[in-house]
Amino acid sequence: MADKITTQDLMDAGVHFGHLTRKWNPKMAEYIFMENNGIHIIDLNKTQKCLEEAIFSLKNIVRSGRKIMFVATKKQAKDIINEEATRLNMPFVTERWLGGMLTNFATIRKSLKKLAQIDKLMKDEAFTNLAKRERLMITREKAKLEKLLGGITDLNRLPAALFIVDVKREHIAVAEAQKLNIPVYALVDTNSDPSNIDFPIPGNDDAFKSISLIAKQVGKAIEEALMERKKDKEDSGLKKDQDERIKADQAVEEAN
Repeated sequence: MADKITTQDLMDAGVHFGHLTRKWNPKMAEYIFMENNGIHIIDLNKTQKCLEEAIFSLKNIVRSGRKIMFVATKKQAKDIINEEATRLNMPFVTERWLGGMLTNFATIRKSLKKLAQIDKLMKDEAFTNLAKRERLMITREKAKLEKLLGGITDLNRLPAALFIVDVKREHIAVAEAQKLNIPVYALVDTNSDPSNIDFPIPGNDDAFKSISLIAKQVGKAIEEALMERKKDKEDSGLKKDQDERIKADQAVEEAN
């Protein structure tokens, strides 16, 4: 089981630092501990509790065999989210959220199919026989599609949930998930609205260390759930083999 995160861990990573008080969203009031030098300080006990609740829920989703989509397009979060999602073989969006990525998933799948076709074409010998200009245009189109959709190439159905860093920036993703009743788990800062988030994790969504700590905790939980699912499947297969052997032995005994 992943090591339980402490409030000291959260403080060391600067998770408690919110935005300037004049930039706050009043709906975050319940998660704010105090004000210090014009900056809101987040209640880390609540962050810890919310994170544990989010992790427990996410693990149940992953154990059922469904996918979590990671979303973070801000500079500070892109690399860590890309790294965690890739490690866990989960879909992710770290460039630009394309409008309709969830609500118009059929169109997105067409683009993914096109990317697969281009990839296949480029590996074919016939590609080398094309004019230089044509090869260049195809290569550029592939690069563009990969940049936008590279993190969701293996996604053949809608994700079961979204994990988002900075819901204010990713408001389109939140709105699309809401429309389709897809639960949202998110790191939510003091300038954001937590009311549309199913599992808000109050914390600093601007600092790399803060984002990294929360994302890695979520990643560890998902990794555990994937291992538990694998063990469940192995145990189920073992039980099936045992049942089949028992049936075979019984059949032999009855025949004799």
